[in-house]
Amino acid sequence: MSLFSLENNVALITGSTKGIGKAIATRMAEQGAKVIISSRNQDACDEVAGEINGLGGQAIAVACNINYKEQLQNLVAKSQEAFGTINTLVCNAALNPYFGPSQDIPDEAFDKVMHANIGSVHRLCQLVIPGMAEAGGGAVIIVSSIGGIKGTDSLGAYAISKAADMQIARNLAVEWGPKNVRVNCIAPGLIKTDFARALWENPEIYEATVAKYPLRRIGEPDEIAGAAVMLASKAGSFTTGQTLVIDGGGTIAG
Repeated sequence: MSLFSLENNVALITGSTKGIGKAIATRMAEQGAKVIISSRNQDACDEVAGEINGLGGQAIAVACNINYKEQLQNLVAKSQEAFGTINTLVCNAALNPYFGPSQDIPDEAFDKVMHANIGSVHRLCQLVIPGMAEAGGGAVIIVSSIGGIKGTDSLGAYAISKAADMQIARNLAVEWGPKNVRVNCIAPGLIKTDFARALWENPEIYEATVAKYPLRRIGEPDEIAGAAVMLASKAGSFTTGQTLVIDGGGTIAG
């Protein structure tokens, strides 16, 4: 069996109707995982699950707003009802309602970022990891950002939340490692997604960004999905508590 096979694996991926999340779900399904597609919009979830099923994969669609604990509980319950124990949890859903200096961010926006980007990851891990451990182990993958390891003058709250994601991974890796549960982060650089559209569609920001990237381009969602497959599979079985930076070399050259 391939080191990257995800046969007999159940993978729950939040924010998986577009961009990085959709790419991860699609590629995990290609490797044999049964996947749960989730975002706030049920129709969008149904569409992506239908695409995966149409290609011979196995997927279900469960809408969930990560801001509400009861919806996270329902997401996990529906996933387990359909496929059994969740072996892989990908915390990809996040939000960023504010772009600008930290001095000017409204309290409501700051609190919203922290509640969604940190709180939902914490709560999902609480809901899912005990079942993983009881079943003999599993993998949690948190999609963070290079914003969590660099200073920024325009993404302050978001960057704070993404740095916190990295610490969640370290904490839970220590806490659950003895039960064979691995917890890691992926920190993408600028990726061509709708979420980052404000950055890559702005010619000034785009050119300034890629000029600092040794590869001289931004990334594609599949270039993050490959790393997620690795971390979920036997290929990543001795990797835990780490943050894998995938940014075209931006952080080492910028």
